[in-house]
Amino acid sequence: MAKATKKQALGRGLSALLKETADVSSAADKNADKLVGNIIEIDINSIDVNPFQPRTYFDEEALRELASSIRELGVIQPITVRKTTGNKFQLVSGERRFRASKLIGNKTIPAYIRLANDQEMLEMALVENIQRKNLDPIEVALSYQRLIDEIQLTQEELSTRVGKKRSTVTNYLRLLKLDPIIQTGMRDGFISMGHGRALINVDSTTDQLTIYEKILRDKLSVRQTEELVKNLKAGTIAKAAKKKALPKYISEGAKEMTTVIGSKVNVTVNSKGKGKISIAFNSEEDFNRIKNLLQ
Repeated sequence: MAKATKKQALGRGLSALLKETADVSSAADKNADKLVGNIIEIDINSIDVNPFQPRTYFDEEALRELASSIRELGVIQPITVRKTTGNKFQLVSGERRFRASKLIGNKTIPAYIRLANDQEMLEMALVENIQRKNLDPIEVALSYQRLIDEIQLTQEELSTRVGKKRSTVTNYLRLLKLDPIIQTGMRDGFISMGHGRALINVDSTTDQLTIYEKILRDKLSVRQTEELVKNLKAGTIAKAAKKKALPKYISEGAKEMTTVIGSKVNVTVNSKGKGKISIAFNSEEDFNRIKNLLQ
């Protein structure tokens, strides 16, 4: 009974005030000082969701748990809205609380009224999502990238805005360079951000996917993945160095033979100076052509 009385007290006179305040987009608007900056009970059906909301998936089980908590304790932290036209509002933040309240049939919800333009709406929605602990690394990375692209922030400005070190922001953004299959695996929880950070250091997409499959198959830890990537890069460097170390007479000779024969000629040589010459061909006809040239 006490709770119902409190709600009525909060809402007393609000209907008349809202009718007088058709649109509040500036502190200079009529009755803005009476509305903006206050927490009031708002008809839940008069609130539209935030069109700039970056999150598209809301876990149904988590919403039901939140709804159960709201049924017992009420909405402890008010949602934030901005006033639009008539008696309508637009959600700025708190969509989970808003959805959970609707789920249990609440007619009103406590809301903090503030001023916000479209850019601020987007920024607040993104920053609120970033601060949540249950976001996967790719969701965070996409939110960072969207802030950079749409709000025109530098990484330095972004790190200040979200309260994170610049190196942290950079590490998240680098995840977006991974193959989409690997990004999906991270979003689904098959691999961690640590695995993803190790895979970023692999230049070849094919090698990335090969290692990703091995992580899943062999249940590799982050440390094991880092070691695997390290060995791969060491092998690639060694292979490149070995190829680069061919004597001048061999590299130039291979080019000359390629020109004369009309097919790619590869030469490999070991540390003792012994080697192998291989000539590529495309068909039986091409093979016979090369054979006749050599004869």
